[in-house]
Amino acid sequence: MRHRRTAAILTVLTLVTAGALASPAHAAGNTLTVNVGTPVRPVTHVASGGLYAVDTGATPPLEQMYPLRLNHLTQPPPGGQQLGNGATRPCCDGLQVAGKVTSAGAQQFFRMPDIYPNFPYRWVSWADWEAKVRTMVQARVGATAATNIDGWELWNEPDWTWNTAAAGPFTAAWTRTHRLIRSLDTVTPIVGPSHSYYNHNWMVEFLTNARDTGTLPDVIVWHELGNDDYLNVGAHVADYRAVEQSLGIAPRPISINEYASPSQVDIPSVAVHYMAVFERHGIRDAERAYWYEAGTLNGLLHNNAPTASYWAYKWYGDMAGTIVQTVPGSWLEGVASYDSTRRFVNVVLGGDSGNNTVRVTGLGALGAQVRVTLSRTGTGGRTTNQSAPVTVSAATYTVSNGSISVPVNGMDALAAYQLLITPASGAATWQQRYEAENATVVNAGRFSSGSASNGGYVGRIDGTANSRAQSFVDFLVNVPTARSYPMTIGYANATGATATHGLAYNGSAWSTVSYPPTSAWGSFGATVTTTVNLRAGYNVIRLAKGAPQFAGGTGFAELDYVQLS
Repeated sequence: MRHRRTAAILTVLTLVTAGALASPAHAAGNTLTVNVGTPVRPVTHVASGGLYAVDTGATPPLEQMYPLRLNHLTQPPPGGQQLGNGATRPCCDGLQVAGKVTSAGAQQFFRMPDIYPNFPYRWVSWADWEAKVRTMVQARVGATAATNIDGWELWNEPDWTWNTAAAGPFTAAWTRTHRLIRSLDTVTPIVGPSHSYYNHNWMVEFLTNARDTGTLPDVIVWHELGNDDYLNVGAHVADYRAVEQSLGIAPRPISINEYASPSQVDIPSVAVHYMAVFERHGIRDAERAYWYEAGTLNGLLHNNAPTASYWAYKWYGDMAGTIVQTVPGSWLEGVASYDSTRRFVNVVLGGDSGNNTVRVTGLGALGAQVRVTLSRTGTGGRTTNQSAPVTVSAATYTVSNGSISVPVNGMDALAAYQLLITPASGAATWQQRYEAENATVVNAGRFSSGSASNGGYVGRIDGTANSRAQSFVDFLVNVPTARSYPMTIGYANATGATATHGLAYNGSAWSTVSYPPTSAWGSFGATVTTTVNLRAGYNVIRLAKGAPQFAGGTGFAELDYVQLS
């Protein structure tokens, strides 16, 4: 559903005039509450992703991708021939952009039916489809240097693009295709069903068949593409979890790999609503829809330069540490994080007009006074560049009982806003500590521990086999100058012997990091220190049990954080 369609199909979305919000009139005088002392989950930039967002070369430039901390993408499969939205050439082959995606810190699904040039897809035959599947899977298996490919998306929006008359029921097709892929690739996750919108009955039918045939998806996928669908995400997640439980299916991660309607995808405040509900309701990853041009980060760039919405996602990308609780005030919505190492609170908000308030509680650790900087985006849409956000105000606030209330006056309901709250004095000038649970975690898991920095860590970094199963953590760090940086690594290693990881950064040769044994798994406090030579700006630092061009580490270690000095 990422291509523009006929008027008949679009009426299903109840579209409004382009650029207008499909919501009730917004009344001023509302309050967004941010409870810094109530953590929700580690920062992973859930909503920072896109469909057909990345092309080869400088479309888009890596320099514009880094600040967004891209979480996840869906790209065409190897050899994809899709000509979407008036394109004259196939775009964005997932294998061709794999290195760029990995460098930006993202992972990606391959959308298999985009091997066809047309949308809606034109079914040929089962022999044709299965030959295509074999070709795509064999191409990926043969690409031994490609990493961060974490899903085969078997089909796209089968509720209206699957040709039942010619190919039989989709549930049977799912089973047949799933088994074929698993005969060729036993490692890469399989994801779906990728319905164009959430439907209880479809989900029950699909999951019942998948359970009974042993072909359950590793990640569950559906789309949220209607106007104001952010209002429905919580109910959809709750219904899906109830369906899982009723069928005796272990909980699956949820991917919303297309979100926002054509009329709303480029409204900064709507992006904020989606960010907030995806974080609040436990979505693993979510991706802006592809309604217009490919390779533009889904309209965040125009001519490779930022649009207004880019800055909302950049503020979201600046989040580190922990997502904390936000309580919306009517249409005034927001997402917020707390970085305990820098004592930074980052609030991105929007959706209401007039004079409103942000109340922030739990600020005791920041001191008696805090500095609050309020900024805003423009509202120019996807074809208007905005070179930088607008600073609205900067002021010092006295913290009373751990709280402050910040007026946000003259709000535009279409714009996004940022409140950056820092200590009034002694604020860090650059981020030095990077939590492992905030990083790009490939074939490993995020866990919590009371002894871990910021409460989280990465474990089960166990894979050393082929590139589909190797385990590593990529830290995207941003440093002020080019120089040699001492790097301290917090870790745990309860094997009873020294363990090792490979260390590489920015294409450097591999070196080895050794972790002496510690008392217990998930118990932190031990550190080791090494040195990395970094360029000014963004750098990718990889700590790996296994990775391409690396023979593999010894033993096992869990990662808490890295800290540069």
